[in-house]
Amino acid sequence: MNLSNHFLIAMPSMHDPIFGGSVVYLCEHNERGALGVVINKPMDITIDHLLERLNMKLEIPAPLRKPVMFGGPVQEDRGFVLHSPDAEFTSMLKISDEVAFTTSRDVLEAIASGTGPERMLVSIGYAGWSAGQLEDEISHNGWLTVAADPAIMFDLPIHERYTAAIRLLGFDPSRLASEVGHA
Repeated sequence: MNLSNHFLIAMPSMHDPIFGGSVVYLCEHNERGALGVVINKPMDITIDHLLERLNMKLEIPAPLRKPVMFGGPVQEDRGFVLHSPDAEFTSMLKISDEVAFTTSRDVLEAIASGTGPERMLVSIGYAGWSAGQLEDEISHNGWLTVAADPAIMFDLPIHERYTAAIRLLGFDPSRLASEVGHA
């Protein structure tokens, strides 16, 4: 099963300091492994400050005061952008009609100049799994999976994303049990 363009939702019982309480958007999932971006763990830096640190002149600072996300523990020194695919960038992977993933500097330059994607989420780092690792974690009840809704990722306040992602499964998140019961 290919889980690209799906959310991975950490089970409430996951107490991992990195992934506990997280929602990950899966950009790529195949026989070699998986790559995703955590969409609900804000860092203490906003997009405009990140761009300033990269010496990019900001043409439109106001809408860029959104926080940068901690995308995951892999390549924590690099930026990754999930965005609407309404422009082409050098290293862009189109995931769906509504979401693309870009790792090249040109997307950040476009954002700084005001010509960037209409919808975006900027992260530092990403989450990665080797071949079979994610499937193993899912089979051990570490993650729930559901087809992604870009509105959750791009439009909702960060603190609402976890609950909204769980609601896509069709039930109230407060009813999730953290342990398996036996009758």
